[in-house]
Amino acid sequence: MKIRTFRIGGIHPEENKLSAESATVVAPLPKQAIFPLSQHIGAPAKAVVKRGDKVKVGTLIAEAGGFVSAPIYSSVSGTVAKVDTAFDATGYRKPVIIINVEGDEWEESIDRSDNLELLKDHPELTPEEIVERIKVAGVTGMGGAGFPTFIKLCPPPGAKAECVIINAVECEPYITSDYRLMMEHADEIIVGLELLMKAAKVEKGYIGIETNKPQAIRLLTEKTAGDPRIEVVPLKQRYPQGGEKQLVDAVIRRQVPAPPAIPVNVGAIVQNVGTAFAVYQAVMKQKPLFERYTTVTGKKLQSPGNFLVRMGTPMRNLIDLCGGMPEGDNKLLAGGPMMGKALTTADVPVCKGTNSVTIISDDEARRKPMDPCIRCGKCVNVCPMGLEPYLLATMSAKKMWDRVEAEDVTSCIECGSCQFTCPSHRPILDNIRFGKQTVMGIIRARNAK
Repeated sequence: MKIRTFRIGGIHPEENKLSAESATVVAPLPKQAIFPLSQHIGAPAKAVVKRGDKVKVGTLIAEAGGFVSAPIYSSVSGTVAKVDTAFDATGYRKPVIIINVEGDEWEESIDRSDNLELLKDHPELTPEEIVERIKVAGVTGMGGAGFPTFIKLCPPPGAKAECVIINAVECEPYITSDYRLMMEHADEIIVGLELLMKAAKVEKGYIGIETNKPQAIRLLTEKTAGDPRIEVVPLKQRYPQGGEKQLVDAVIRRQVPAPPAIPVNVGAIVQNVGTAFAVYQAVMKQKPLFERYTTVTGKKLQSPGNFLVRMGTPMRNLIDLCGGMPEGDNKLLAGGPMMGKALTTADVPVCKGTNSVTIISDDEARRKPMDPCIRCGKCVNVCPMGLEPYLLATMSAKKMWDRVEAEDVTSCIECGSCQFTCPSHRPILDNIRFGKQTVMGIIRARNAK
């Protein structure tokens, strides 16, 4: 068995898959659900409900706010308490819809049966119909980025898809929600991949899985053995292999150029394994995206686990299911320790991109004192985008925006490999993020003229 990986940079953080063997548990309904209108890249959704409106599970509560946007559906039944603002994972107050939960009544159009629907039994599903159902259901990237899925299936002029790559890498050291999803819903994921392949009009599909998940590799290999169009690709453990440009390089040996180039410019459409499952449910079960698989984990947590969670459920509820917040000072992350965002409150709701809630103790999270750069070049060696992180960080700190842009800061995927490996404990990624955000604002203002 040939083990593949990407060719530039990368690191191998200590693995802490504490919840890998914990079967997924259905999380209880919250008393009140909070739905941010920005759960995806692009324009926020626009509320179509108001205070006092009654909703069911699967009721549309916010419509897409533009082309790059996605609708939002209620995950609960009850009464709209208010359309207001609340803190989200960014730490800022953003527009939300708050619903008081009353029972669990679903829209009748949703197929709640466990019957597996196969693509060969649905000749009415044209590529256009599949894309439309995905769009209407509000499916977005489930790995964290949150890009509306239907847009990826409609390549820009001059680009032609040749394959669909399913990202089942889960290279963050703590997260196991994708692994549990593969072990528990392999058949649906495969049909989801077939739907994505038909929508993209391609005849080749890949599923990339790191070798620390041998059971998932074996299971999916067995289930796809009769279909020569689908190949399960074992990948060496290496972070950030879940980055779509790194995954494309690892699986089909093609490197995606700098932005604005995207994977389809080299023939690949990349979708997360959770997205493939959501596509199956949207197309075959008429089920909008309103729940997801999420890991709740941390070394000090009493019982880390994996949960099927309704969107809008406060993270505090999930932490309580795992024994509550550990004693002492802790850092709460939406996501994993490498790319997750630190939260100011546990009342932030689970959204479409919430693959994990991670609790890190103060001892693990506290930064060591910063020393001067020793010019060792480690940050350059591990950068998966071939950048010079020390240079970008220094120029960003000095606000040399023309130089920062010229040095390709927009190619940074913010993986944190540079900061992780720095022996001087310098805040390399912090400075680069600041520079990248500033430069992207400058570019947008320039293009708007």
